[in-house]
Amino acid sequence: MLGVIPARLASTRLPRKVLREIAGEPMLAWVVRAARACPLLDEVLIATDSEEVMEFARQRGLAAVLTPADCASGTDRVYAVAQSVVAEIYVNIQGDEPLLRPEHIAALLEPFARAEVEVATLATECAAEEIGNPNAVKVVTAANGRALYFSRATIPYDRDGGGGVRYRKHLGIYAYRRAALQRFPMLAASALEAAEKLEQLRFLENGMDIYVTETPYDTVGVDTEEDLRRVEEILRGSAVRRD
Repeated sequence: MLGVIPARLASTRLPRKVLREIAGEPMLAWVVRAARACPLLDEVLIATDSEEVMEFARQRGLAAVLTPADCASGTDRVYAVAQSVVAEIYVNIQGDEPLLRPEHIAALLEPFARAEVEVATLATECAAEEIGNPNAVKVVTAANGRALYFSRATIPYDRDGGGGVRYRKHLGIYAYRRAALQRFPMLAASALEAAEKLEQLRFLENGMDIYVTETPYDTVGVDTEEDLRRVEEILRGSAVRRD
């Protein structure tokens, strides 16, 4: 199993975010450390469009590959890696998730014990303050864990307002069998994907199932200065620092 960390440097909302320092380390270093701590991964690669990130990897003795600058999504960047590095399962580990834990990856890979699973992702309990936040993507699933839909809207909708509705937040880490990953860029970008700006909807709209595993461990995807400060506080306040 191959872990791939897409690390695009030219992010729009928070430029150079994967190399921004958090609690004394570049963000990307936190992600790599957690990924390499998962014993289920045979190898971890950084996939980037930046010579600066490549130099970061060289200085730290980390495996990295240069991928095209025009990759539209993290999945496209993982696909670019798959053209030269063969694996049975590819794990797409976002480079802006410094709160990643090895337990996330282990949970993500659980569904692949079933032969019918081609794509998997994670969800966690959605905090009350995030239920109405479009930056916190919600997911609803069938009883067997198959994703029915992902949305920035509040789903499910509590029509009667009686409470008791359970909301789950999607965590943007994915795993794909090789055949599913190879198919992704051959599919036209879907209408739902374009509307919600959620790449995983391309799989669903083309009839490809995604299975969702729940984890008790939330993360904070870093897209803004506010996110950066929030993660800094969490990591500095943590009683257990990751080695």
